[in-house]
Amino acid sequence: MVTLDFVREFALSFEETSEQPHFEVTSFVVKKKIFATMNSKFNRACLRFSEIDQNVFCSIQPGVIYPVPNKWGKFGWTLVELKKVKKSLFKDALTRSYCTVAPAKLAAKYNTEF
Repeated sequence: MVTLDFVREFALSFEETSEQPHFEVTSFVVKKKIFATMNSKFNRACLRFSEIDQNVFCSIQPGVIYPVPNKWGKFGWTLVELKKVKKSLFKDALTRSYCTVAPAKLAAKYNTEF
């Protein structure tokens, strides 16, 4: 299980990340690009992946990590049920999401595990 506080703390640990409102949710941004959102009402996060990474993460815990069920899902946006996801898997997923969006120099600092 992953808490909302953990999502915030871990997302903000990435270099040059800021927290900003995005409609009714909280977003985490690097260089003016959103890499994750957090929806406290539904206790879930939404992460940005490449198509390949989305397929990989969704296959690890189906029903817990899954594409957004609309056109945004086709662009790599992926929902994560925070009460059900394993913390270690979420950390890997959020890191991958950051690296997907961050400039190459920033991503390289966290991209060592992939």
